[in-house]
Amino acid sequence: MTDKPPAAASSSNQAIENLEQELSVLWRRARAASQRVARAVHPDLEPAAYGLLVLLQRRGPLRLTDVAAAIGVGKPSVSRQIVMLESLGLVEKQADPEDGRAQTISLTESGSEQLARTQRAREKHFRALLASWDEDEVHTLSLLLHKLNASQVPEGSK
Repeated sequence: MTDKPPAAASSSNQAIENLEQELSVLWRRARAASQRVARAVHPDLEPAAYGLLVLLQRRGPLRLTDVAAAIGVGKPSVSRQIVMLESLGLVEKQADPEDGRAQTISLTESGSEQLARTQRAREKHFRALLASWDEDEVHTLSLLLHKLNASQVPEGSK
């Protein structure tokens, strides 16, 4: 049983339906944009691997286990992506200075340059897309998206 009056529940349901529709459009556009961004870095780059490049850019050289933990996937999946990125000349492996038996993965100079070029183009695109928005609207959207991304479904509601 709900605590809301029928009109409020109906309004809430409509708001959720509207949100779901808008997020669906956003996700479709994001998938298409991910394809374009990955191809801008390298024509053979898979969109999922773009995130690995950004992780390495932000955190510097990492061991394979640290990469896998950071993105929440298994080592075999990450290993396959790293091999692909290495074959494209975007990342390289070196001996870990703390443990010579282990290796760290980092961006190559070319990988770093291509990633930075693509990020500048993305920033330019977002600036053009949001040019008619005022700063408060952009800030509010950012805060609300952060809140949505940080939200978790209560246990037992899944």
